[in-house]
Amino acid sequence: MKWEFAFLYFLQDLHTPLLDKIMLFFTKMGNIGLPWLAVAVILLFFKKTRPCGIAILLSLLLKEIIGNLALKNLIARERPCWIDTSVPLLISAPSSYSFPSGHTFDGFAASVSIFLYNKKAGIAAIIVAAAIAFSRMYLFVHFPTDVLASVVLGILVAVFVHRLVETHSPQNLYKIHR
Repeated sequence: MKWEFAFLYFLQDLHTPLLDKIMLFFTKMGNIGLPWLAVAVILLFFKKTRPCGIAILLSLLLKEIIGNLALKNLIARERPCWIDTSVPLLISAPSSYSFPSGHTFDGFAASVSIFLYNKKAGIAAIIVAAAIAFSRMYLFVHFPTDVLASVVLGILVAVFVHRLVETHSPQNLYKIHR
C-alpha cells in the first residue's frame, strides 16, 4: 500500500485547474456507467449492432453483480481518501468501498465489448475508459490496484460475455442445429 500512496501523492502534484476540469469531466462521465448504457441502448435499435448492445448490457450487469454486490462488500477496502483525509477532494468522498473501481470496471467491460465487435470504435471507447480510470486515482478515490484489477476484471467479463452472446445468437444457433 505504501507504493500506492506514493503514486497517488505524485498525482496530487500534477493538479492544475485545467487538468482538474478534465478529470472531473471524465469521472462524471463514468458515474453509474451512463454513457456505456446509452451506447448499448442505441446499438440495440439496429439489427447489425444489436449483439454488441446486448454484450455491453450483459457485461454491465455482470460487473454490478461481481463488482458492487460481491467484491466491494467481501473485500471492504477503505478508499485512499478515507485513510488520508488531509488531501483535499474535488468530488464528494464516495460512500462505497474502494475495491474494485466501479467506474473502471464499467468502462473496460463496455469498451472491450465494443472493441470485440468493432476495433475502431472499440479503441476510442478504451481510450475513454482509460481516462475515466485514471481520473479515479487523480481524484484520490481509488488505489492503483483497485483500478488495475478492475481493468482486468472488465476485460475478462467482456470476453466471457462476447463468447456467450456469439454462441447463443440466433444465427449461430441456426448453424448448430442444421
